[in-house]
Amino acid sequence: MYGLGTVVAATKASASLPQVGDEYDLYRSFPGFQEFCETQGDGLLHCMSQIMHHHGCRAHMRDRNKLTGLEERFDLVVDSNDVILEKVGILLDDAAGVNRSQQPVMPAGFQPPKIVVSSWNRKGGDSGSGRSSETFRLLQAKNVTRPQLKFREKVDNSNTPFTPKIFVKPNAIKPLPSYFTNKHIRKERPEDLDVPAALADFIHQQRTQEHVEDMFAHPYQYELDHLALPENLLSKPEPQMYKPLAETKCSFIDNLEDLVAVNEKLAKTSEFAVDLEHHSYRSFLGITCLMQISTRDEDFIIDTLELRSELYILNEAFTDPTIVKVFHGADSDIEWLQKDLGLYIVNMFDTHQASRTLNLGRHSLDHLLKLFCNVDSDKRYQLADWRIRPLPDEMFQYARADTHYLLYVYDRLRVDLWEVGNGQPALLQMVWHKSKDISLKKYMKPLFTEDSYMDLLRKQKKAFNTQQLTAFRLLYGWRDKLARQEDESTGYVLPNHMMIKISDILPKEPQGIIACCNPVPPLVRQQVNELHILVQQAREMPLLKAEIVADKKKTLTPIKKPEIPLFGPHDTSRVSESDIPSFTPDKLSTKKGAFFSEEEQGEEVDMHKMMGLVVSAKITLFEEDTVKDPGHLTVAQQKACRVVESFQNPFRMYLPSNDIHISKNAKFDPSTKIYEISNRWKLQSVEQQQKEVEAKKKAKEEAKAVAEERKKAKQSYQESLQNVATVRQQASEPIKPGGKKRERVASETGESTPKPNKKLMKAAVKNNEDSTTPLVFKPYDYSQSDFKVFAGAKGNDGKQFDPDRQGHEPRKKKNAKAQKSNACAGNRSMSFFGGKSERGVRRNWPKR
Repeated sequence: MYGLGTVVAATKASASLPQVGDEYDLYRSFPGFQEFCETQGDGLLHCMSQIMHHHGCRAHMRDRNKLTGLEERFDLVVDSNDVILEKVGILLDDAAGVNRSQQPVMPAGFQPPKIVVSSWNRKGGDSGSGRSSETFRLLQAKNVTRPQLKFREKVDNSNTPFTPKIFVKPNAIKPLPSYFTNKHIRKERPEDLDVPAALADFIHQQRTQEHVEDMFAHPYQYELDHLALPENLLSKPEPQMYKPLAETKCSFIDNLEDLVAVNEKLAKTSEFAVDLEHHSYRSFLGITCLMQISTRDEDFIIDTLELRSELYILNEAFTDPTIVKVFHGADSDIEWLQKDLGLYIVNMFDTHQASRTLNLGRHSLDHLLKLFCNVDSDKRYQLADWRIRPLPDEMFQYARADTHYLLYVYDRLRVDLWEVGNGQPALLQMVWHKSKDISLKKYMKPLFTEDSYMDLLRKQKKAFNTQQLTAFRLLYGWRDKLARQEDESTGYVLPNHMMIKISDILPKEPQGIIACCNPVPPLVRQQVNELHILVQQAREMPLLKAEIVADKKKTLTPIKKPEIPLFGPHDTSRVSESDIPSFTPDKLSTKKGAFFSEEEQGEEVDMHKMMGLVVSAKITLFEEDTVKDPGHLTVAQQKACRVVESFQNPFRMYLPSNDIHISKNAKFDPSTKIYEISNRWKLQSVEQQQKEVEAKKKAKEEAKAVAEERKKAKQSYQESLQNVATVRQQASEPIKPGGKKRERVASETGESTPKPNKKLMKAAVKNNEDSTTPLVFKPYDYSQSDFKVFAGAKGNDGKQFDPDRQGHEPRKKKNAKAQKSNACAGNRSMSFFGGKSERGVRRNWPKR
């Protein structure tokens, strides 16, 4: 206690120190605090050095080397802790009485095996013998012959449901179904010899067209449901004191004659206590190795390994409703009796349930023995290997003590239940009812399915990727298959933590698989190459992040019926099972909401199919505001509107503002933030998606119509230009005597069609509008021309066309280039300057 108080005080003092971070840095800035820390640190290092030196470890804790000092001191502390803890473990073993030099107790006929030292195998002094404490070391399981090899009926580890072994039903009110009575009488057919027993029974059931309910039902279901307790069991009893162990006869039953005698003695008693010893490490389904039965006058230890096929005769006493069977914690015992021995219990009293009803501090059997009998039970053999034969005396006495005092505990608990219930049998009836429910339990064989590994993975809470998950699934299936074949437990074949480690690391070599197991299970070492192949198959899977999602539970919300006045959406008491809809992922067509709806939307959601699932929310976050006339709203609706207006959207920061333009391409570009947000939050409702789709379709149609109008306008404009001639082209053509214009031939040499000017294009459009009247050529009025230009006087440049200007052109050069340039001289604008003659000079006329 002094050491504990010192540790608690030191922990409280350390908690008041400044925390690492800004607080410590603030205190560290004061010279006084810094000096205090250095002084205390030196003192602690000195104390640690003395402790390490005392235990024979290297102690150089005061080394101040900045480069390697810290790392070296840390290694010294780790090594010293290992040495000190090793010495503490040795001293604790000595204090616990574990003497390594003492010879173990072992059965005759075996060679001295390698001993197993553990904390539970210490044998304390007997209450009656007064011998000093000694040690019993248990034999390893590999030194024990497998009892499964001696069984008449082979253990059925097939992946088929369990069927009861009973074929005779004593104390029956309702007869046993013919399926069980004829199971041992019928002859096996040739095609049934190579299939498991349970599967052969199922095939026979299908052939004879028997009911499946009889095949898997509890044989004593009717008897337990109609069990009537006598008055003496619901009243206050008179406790009957147990006999001392030395004065009580104890028999070991290992043959059929003694078993029949035990059954006759049990049939004459009014109550007896029962307990079982089970072994599950070297068997897939487990084996019931020992049965202890105690009456008021005698104790029996029955070897269930030797009498496994004959113990069904005890059903005569076990199912007698006038005899009380007392168990402690019978939840597992009931299943073990059905699985291995074909025994069932009628009229049972569970002392564990009575202890829980009385709200005792602890509910274990050793606590009840200490409370009512003042006996210190020895539980060091609770996890022993009960397959050992012959049974050592220490284990024999331990098994006997489990039931020897149980009947007296049963009397004392009934007295307490009567007194706590104020003289009323209510609490007693509650315990009898709970015990009957335990008697109705049925053994269920563990079946392997494709999703069995997910149950274990959820318990481990591991997040695996696809490769690790595949490896875990393959290893789980390999372990289950091998355990069923070899009749070994899954923990013996490959423990869970080793399987998870292999799946997590995914070793590339077989040596890596061995390294993940410590100690290496024998079957893993034998089949390490097969395990390596499974791991390689998992490594070939594409690496993706796997999200373990819990299976969605089927909803049982019934469809609302108007004829039910008091109807609740989750009330199934008034609805039959046929009326409850079954919603499966295949039948239910749902559509996820999207934050930004894509252009390619699927089919519209049929809201009638979602009847019973989708309920319109009264207050929504992302529904479009609908403006209603407040004059037509009730008071409740007005309050709801005010609540909606005051409700703030928690995702407003992720929603785009109305006045911000978001590019359509940004919504589909994975590198943009808009795309990330749109895939992260799928918040828009189905109505908004439909409205957006309709708006986009309408916008597309309008854009298409505008494009077609533009295309038609452009085409009509180009067609109008083909029929319109320029003014110069009209002037260059001679007029015929009839007043009609000579048609121009497009293939005349030396002519080229000029490109339309912008002004001419506008004029053409205008002329196209006034194209109802034919074009009439009007001759130019020369009376308004300025002829002073030809006299050398400076005048304004004439902007009108002068047909005589062609006669005053400069002299042409006799070269091809000049001829080419003059070929279209009539189409160029020319200027004449007075006062100077520039004949023979080449001008830089503007090019088109």
